Amino acid sequence: MVCLGNICRSPMAHGLLQHKVSALKPDWEIDSAGTSGYHKGELPDKRAIACMKRHGIDITYQHSRPITLADLRYYDLIFVMDRSNLRDVNELAGTEDELEKIWPIMSLVEEQQPEDVPDPYYGPGEQGFETVYKMLDQATDKLIEKYTGK
Repeated sequence: MVCLGNICRSPMAHGLLQHKVSALKPDWEIDSAGTSGYHKGELPDKRAIACMKRHGIDITYQHSRPITLADLRYYDLIFVMDRSNLRDVNELAGTEDELEKIWPIMSLVEEQQPEDVPDPYYGPGEQGFETVYKMLDQATDKLIEKYTGK
């Protein structure tokens, strides 16, 4: 899961997916990163932590880090939160195989015209994080359905 700073959207997506698949026990490794290193080593934003806590999910084990070329080689799928992240991660990719792994997360919900997941960092307070949560909840449900059949 990838967003700009790896402190709001991608840690929320990471935590949501990790929480949902823990009962299913698939052989998945889930991680998140940012296209920038602005917040390297930091915990997720306190508003993201609070939003996820309201939904019974702890994301305080995560620390921000920038995405690397090694991530593109290692992971089977890379989901980005918006078109800017898509462009940045595509530019990092060195091969066609790496490019084929990169998808907007909302393409799981609407394949033809996927919405961007809005960055709540500068947005309308707690409601922005709740909007992001709802979008990612829907997308992670679709991801699980698509790749596990459940």
